[in-house]
Amino acid sequence: MSGTSEPAAPAGPLGVELVPTGHPGVDAGLARLEALDGVPAEAHVAVYEDVHQRLADTLAALDQE
Repeated sequence: MSGTSEPAAPAGPLGVELVPTGHPGVDAGLARLEALDGVPAEAHVAVYEDVHQRLADTLAALDQE
């Protein structure tokens, strides 16, 4: 180990493309994740929690059908 480290790459959008599922509720939640590119990391938790709740609600609704 030489003790030199490479500088960290600048943070930026990952450019991950989300493929639509065809289910409006799921796609709306995934769109929220897609909007995170460029948003500071400290703001991600609230979005993750929102998406988790949306997906849980969607699954619960499917169970009732």
